[in-house]
Amino acid sequence: MRILILGCGWLAESFAVAMTGQGHEVWASTTQYEKYHRLKADGIFSFIIDFDRENFPNMKIPDQFDFILNSISATQKNSVSVLENRFSNISLFLERLKWTKQLFLGSIGIYPDKDAVFDELFAERAEFSEKLLLAEQAMLAFSNTHVYRLGGLFGKDRVFAKYFANRICATGEQTANFVHLDDVVKLIGLAAENNLAHLIYNVVAPVHPKKMEVVVASARKYGFALPTKFETGPAFQKVVSGNLLQKELGYRYLFPDPREF
Repeated sequence: MRILILGCGWLAESFAVAMTGQGHEVWASTTQYEKYHRLKADGIFSFIIDFDRENFPNMKIPDQFDFILNSISATQKNSVSVLENRFSNISLFLERLKWTKQLFLGSIGIYPDKDAVFDELFAERAEFSEKLLLAEQAMLAFSNTHVYRLGGLFGKDRVFAKYFANRICATGEQTANFVHLDDVVKLIGLAAENNLAHLIYNVVAPVHPKKMEVVVASARKYGFALPTKFETGPAFQKVVSGNLLQKELGYRYLFPDPREF
């Protein structure tokens, strides 16, 4: 299989290494020279490109791929104009290629922060994040494209307790909608190998403890200090369901409970 990764960040690099290890031909873009050389050393055909620049150079890469993992991010920190420019450039780049399937990595941050259970049928566009929806719609304009809306991503050196060690935690009463890196890598691989029936999927571990429970459990497991205090902050009970993809693929999570990450 010939795979193209756009935006080879923390998650995508793990996927790239896994696919290369399975004998697949992997091409990956990055904006960093250090990562460019690291990817090369791992047997990945890396190239440098910045989709925030309008006049990116012509890249000497194949024009046909079996699978594209599009991991170029859209965040709330970006302005609408920056995202419009970024995804316009990505679209121009993709128009020059042919592929069997593209998977775009979005975020469950697209759903509003309120008391509700969200699945893929939620379609109140006025309540979606404008910026994250912009990115999804730009990529779904292409055929043979699907979206994984990822939950909070942890694993390896990303330990939830680390971000609250000796600090005040004001989100402890909120529901955790997290997913482990290892599960996401496997689910991306399954997307490459299987025909998906829907356009959009939530990718979230099936167990949803309170964030306070995850902080305490991961602090004990990895030896981090506990927060100095758990304050009462916004305590909306937002639950994002990942049942659709799990049932469709018959997938059993390696890490179903964020308290065991």
